[in-house]
Amino acid sequence: MTLKELGIGKNAVILSVGGEGALRQHFLDMGLIPGAEVTMVKFAPMGDPLELKIHGYELTLRVADAEKIEIKEAAIHSGEGGAHKPKRDISHPGLGEGGKYHEKKEEHPLPEGEILTFALAGNQNSGKTTLFNRLTGSNQHVGNFPGVTVDRKDGAIKGHSNTLITDLPGIYSMSPYSSEEMVTREFILREKPKGIINIVDASNIERNLYLTMQLMELDVPMVVALNMMDEVRENGGSIRINEMEELLGVPVVPISAAKNEGIDELIDHALHLAKYQERPRQVDFCSADDERSAVHRCIHAIMHLIEDHAQRAGIPLRFAASKLAEGDQVILEALELQDNEKEMLEHIILQMELECSLDRAAAIADMRFHFIQEVCGQTVVKPQESREHARSTRIDRILTGKYTAIPVFIAIMGLVFWLTFNVIGAWLSDLLDMGITWLTDVTDAALTAGHVNAALQSLIVDGIFTGVGSVLSFLPIIVTLFFFLSILEDSGYMARVAFVMDKLLRKIGLSGRSIVPMLIGFGCTVPSVMACRTLASERDRKMTILLTPFMSCSAKLPIYAFFTAAFFPKHGALVMVGLYFIGILVSILTAFVLKGSLFKGEAVPFVMELPNYRMPGAKNVVQLLWEKAKDFLQRAFTVIFIATIIIWFLQTFDFRFNMVTDSQNSMLASAAGVIAPIFRPLGFGDWRISTALITGFMAKESVVSTLSILIPSQEMLMGLLTPLTAMALLVFCLLYTPCVAAVASIKRELGGKWAVVVVVGQCAIAWLAAGVVRLIGLLFGIV
Repeated sequence: MTLKELGIGKNAVILSVGGEGALRQHFLDMGLIPGAEVTMVKFAPMGDPLELKIHGYELTLRVADAEKIEIKEAAIHSGEGGAHKPKRDISHPGLGEGGKYHEKKEEHPLPEGEILTFALAGNQNSGKTTLFNRLTGSNQHVGNFPGVTVDRKDGAIKGHSNTLITDLPGIYSMSPYSSEEMVTREFILREKPKGIINIVDASNIERNLYLTMQLMELDVPMVVALNMMDEVRENGGSIRINEMEELLGVPVVPISAAKNEGIDELIDHALHLAKYQERPRQVDFCSADDERSAVHRCIHAIMHLIEDHAQRAGIPLRFAASKLAEGDQVILEALELQDNEKEMLEHIILQMELECSLDRAAAIADMRFHFIQEVCGQTVVKPQESREHARSTRIDRILTGKYTAIPVFIAIMGLVFWLTFNVIGAWLSDLLDMGITWLTDVTDAALTAGHVNAALQSLIVDGIFTGVGSVLSFLPIIVTLFFFLSILEDSGYMARVAFVMDKLLRKIGLSGRSIVPMLIGFGCTVPSVMACRTLASERDRKMTILLTPFMSCSAKLPIYAFFTAAFFPKHGALVMVGLYFIGILVSILTAFVLKGSLFKGEAVPFVMELPNYRMPGAKNVVQLLWEKAKDFLQRAFTVIFIATIIIWFLQTFDFRFNMVTDSQNSMLASAAGVIAPIFRPLGFGDWRISTALITGFMAKESVVSTLSILIPSQEMLMGLLTPLTAMALLVFCLLYTPCVAAVASIKRELGGKWAVVVVVGQCAIAWLAAGVVRLIGLLFGIV
């Protein structure tokens, strides 16, 4: 039978894994190997994908991929109780601590003053960014979703200015499956750090040690940081550190990054290893006399064959041999073997496959997991089911339940929008607006009493206070929305949304993982574009990046609030939520067009680990809110501040630099009048509206600040637009080109050509959508 046919709650043993290429290698790296024991947990509400338990953690797969995995139903026996072998009392190996063990090494330390560079590497969601913040004192955002770190981040270890530690994106193995995994592999192989800090989730140690084994083969000084040891202890488990150090040949330090436990000891080990270049002790993962002796002979034969090539290419010998044995084409090309050497290599590998009765990739994965089981059997007392996992299982009965998942998701997002636009955000925004209005009136009165020059008074009151102040009043709405999005991400709910929505998104050609960048897009397009790096398929990545700008970012909220207050005061929340859904609808229609034209083919397979639910950290949420507020304030007092002064100047003076009594005669009116006819069919062909839309390209909030200067009263605005044309304008603002920062991030990810396509394409779509809104309104007699 296949894995697809396994009943919920049933156990099985994998017999074979079908498929080919990078996806099959990814399955093997995640532990889906012949002989592995699996338990079916559940199917998604729409019947696809499914969730299974393997090597002590939950993994999601699509039904179509599960169909390629052959199994036999069986009772699962292993993994229960404590360690498999009796405890051996051994002295601490002393790795990474100096002393007699390293006397010879200490005679040749690195030169004083040389920068000690470290790579911080580990599985996704293992706590890397939390540890990075502890080591460096940084405040990088931490999330409870695989792939939050999508770019490398650098920082010095606190108190050690001669160090540089790089927080790399999370990877499951050194066989990169997605673009962020490639970043990590290339950094370690090409930039050759002086040391590696390998963070391992101690509560999920079997899966995490798979990467550890490959990092050990790189022959770079390395320390293993066993993270989340507090959770292991609390749930009745333990790890025999001395024995694990002896078996792995590298120092192992138990830590809890979240609680700041063991960090000083980890730093001491890392600095010592890097300074004295103490490399991992050579460990044979498969001895010549066990049942995997064929793999042992194969790897050692390859090492003899390629030794000179590996040295020339600068690739560690044991690492290169293992990668060739599993069929890594990138390493094969890098070694530049001659034809006869390639033939000999193929003969060696074929002989291993014959003796193991496994294909090359499966044989190497099996060797690694067998060694991991040996290590864990001797050193790990497995904990009982954690409280976090038990709690997550209970919560998932509702949040991912067959009949409850989608209604709950709609209810949660509806509650977020209602609290943001109608309750918390709206109340705080009104409060701040009252304060800004009072300050503006006080300043205006003071300038009048002081008989300040009329032009200067106009600049300060009508330009700066009106322009910047009108934008600042919407800061609470933006911060409130980010607050709720941060809680959803930190709690682990975002991963469940991806699981639930995968089948739905596949209908428009995307994977469930694409939902996360899109949800982030409701906050800001820039991080949502960067989050697309977590998508393994280049097709999915490009397509998702092109769709994320349709998600209404928080910078557009001031525009919505500005117009709804004037034209739809009793239906503000309804109009705003409607705009969000229009953005989603247009993105779906665009996805169908892209799927049938530029991006034909199927979405990338849905392979993802589901993290346990966790209480969002107050510090992390506050930190994120401060970053977003700071970013908003920086824009308000730089880009928007400059834009308001320029707009004020251009609408106050004519081309002879005389102050005008009617802004219709200003420089701005003449310039903006050139493009105003484009918008005339849509009902907002006034030069002031055109000007606001142009400044919105710099920062979307500038639309409001510009209109506040050019149209100082609500009565003037209502005389200029009707409710119908106001709605058409809102739809245009929703869909037209994102801000320059977002375009820059798209250019960085996809190149200049795609950035131009986004700008031109979205303007065209926005014009058509606004036209459709106006046409429908006129057909129904709405003005």
